[in-house]
Amino acid sequence: MHQYIFFIGDFPIRSYGIVLSLSIILATGAGYFFAKYDGRGYEKFLIDIGLIGGFFGLLGARLWDVFFFDWDYYGNHLSEILNVWQGGMAVQGGIVFGVLAGAIYARSKKLDVIHLADILSPAIILGQALGRCANLLNGDAFGAPTGSGFGIIYPTTTLAYRTYGAQPLWPAEVWECQLDIVILALLLIFRSTNYVKGQCFALYVMLYSAARFFLEYFRGDYPELVLGIFKSAQMTSVIAFSIALIIFILLRLRKGKTDEK
Repeated sequence: MHQYIFFIGDFPIRSYGIVLSLSIILATGAGYFFAKYDGRGYEKFLIDIGLIGGFFGLLGARLWDVFFFDWDYYGNHLSEILNVWQGGMAVQGGIVFGVLAGAIYARSKKLDVIHLADILSPAIILGQALGRCANLLNGDAFGAPTGSGFGIIYPTTTLAYRTYGAQPLWPAEVWECQLDIVILALLLIFRSTNYVKGQCFALYVMLYSAARFFLEYFRGDYPELVLGIFKSAQMTSVIAFSIALIIFILLRLRKGKTDEK
């Protein structure tokens, strides 16, 4: 893995930034395709939604990490808050901020926000999968030591190496990327069924939250527990999964009652 592609003078062009930018571009492109296939004309708004959602998603991912995971450090190093290359972009914060920003824009254009969320769910998880590739190249969002010869040994310039040295670490970010692709396939399959509006996005939240919850047991970048039980990302996953499951069930029950009338 290479953190730096090349240098312009002393300024590094980082593989992290390039792949992260590609994740936004490709997710927007996939969203454009899904919206065009849907046939409501929403695709003409997708470039703006991608740019707005991508920008606020990155901002939210960074702020979420700073305030929920690393405030003990950044509270004393405020000038480094925007130094994303040091590691520290929380996917959950990116989803919350990015989706909210996109929804506000879509609402301003009088689009059906819930229907649009269903359309874009597979594109969002695609962007997340590619984003984990960026984490791997940057050596952040890494796993805990495996205690065996199996695992990833990161370069000396990465946060993972500075944290654990030359110990093999669980490939947590690789597994998350792979699970995100599985979730993408499941969402596409689900969209081919007679689902109720809103259920596809709820399913996306449920599947990703479940995957993230179990993967956190292999993560090693922040071992602190909330209330001595779960990591912060696990607590967020439990809450998000529960809310999404309730919404998923209520939408189906409401549809059933409507059909009976």
